[in-house]
Amino acid sequence: MSKFSDHNFKDQKVLIRVDFNVPLNDKYEITDDTRITAAIPTIEKILKDGGSVVLMSHLGRPKDGPTEKYSLKHLVSHLSELLKVKVIFANDCIGEEATTAYAALQPGEVLLLENLRFYKEEEKGDKAFAEKLSKLGDVWVNDAFGTAHRAHASTAVIAEFFPADKRFFGLLMEGEVKSAEKVLHSAEKPFVAIIGGAKVSDKILIIENLLEQATDIIIGGGMAYTFMKAEGGNIGKSLCEDDRLDTARELLKKAEAKGVCIHLPSDSVIADKFAADAETSAAPSNNIPDGWMGLDIASNAVEQFCNVISKSKTILWNGPMGVFEMEKFQHGTKAIATAVADATQKGAFSLVGGGDSVAAVNQFGFAEKVSYVSTGGGAMLEYFEGKTLPGIAAVQKA
Repeated sequence: MSKFSDHNFKDQKVLIRVDFNVPLNDKYEITDDTRITAAIPTIEKILKDGGSVVLMSHLGRPKDGPTEKYSLKHLVSHLSELLKVKVIFANDCIGEEATTAYAALQPGEVLLLENLRFYKEEEKGDKAFAEKLSKLGDVWVNDAFGTAHRAHASTAVIAEFFPADKRFFGLLMEGEVKSAEKVLHSAEKPFVAIIGGAKVSDKILIIENLLEQATDIIIGGGMAYTFMKAEGGNIGKSLCEDDRLDTARELLKKAEAKGVCIHLPSDSVIADKFAADAETSAAPSNNIPDGWMGLDIASNAVEQFCNVISKSKTILWNGPMGVFEMEKFQHGTKAIATAVADATQKGAFSLVGGGDSVAAVNQFGFAEKVSYVSTGGGAMLEYFEGKTLPGIAAVQKA
């Protein structure tokens, strides 16, 4: 596999699969451009070498072909500003308009193709569609980690039409893979995994896989109450997956057998309803009064968790500690973010991945203070579940 940063793209037309699936408001303005800015270094390296760039991406989940709401044309002016280059737009990703625009492309120019998902063939991984796309580049670069777990036409199948020395990870993808592999395969101990979020069912595989690697697993968020109830605690009307109580018990037993410490929150911030104006109090997490629910970790749990994090050398953070979108219930997540940033300053390697924890880190201004923030939520999860990601395998295969 050739390395992107070592390659000179002079006079080459480079087809890049980016992940420009960004949120737009009702005026079609971008409300968060993180995914676009993440791809800029890859694009700039090619332009600097004297190559030209063809960008392809999906946006949203269009149901029936072309839809105004999901058109990538809404990204053109912002992308032009970021790159300081006028971006050319093709109203289709295959066909005559795309082919003509591609043929006319000069070194230093950027062409953005229309939404790939306007064609059902993209998500179906259709070979003929992938072949048509492959005609729009001398080399193919996959820089869309967010879709690496999908075997779509543009993310995986297209690789068949490029020889091994014409397939690359972009800089973003290179960084993602390197960080994830560092955590999964060469983590310095103590290795603390912080797993939060609402449901145990979403995180079973990742916890099981981490039992092979981590020294400590911190469990917060709504999923902690399933564990509390599994251990015989009273959790009031906190979130709980009753059909996962056995699973929770099983995971605790496996952890004990492997000598992995599972840390559950000793106390919780509780509320009488799920609302920003709820009455709040604190209670032991295994003794929450009837009619009340746990919506964040409380002071003892914060201290307990921060203490574990402060001693770590490797940290993986996936999922918040509470309903951080509401001010009353964001203290726990904020405290964990601070602890992760502090441990990073002291030399730990920290990787934050998964939509909500990334949102939290950005919201509280800690993105620059951790080692790596992953752009791929679902892809990151599947990677840590030990699955092979089609978008990564497609570039790596000989």
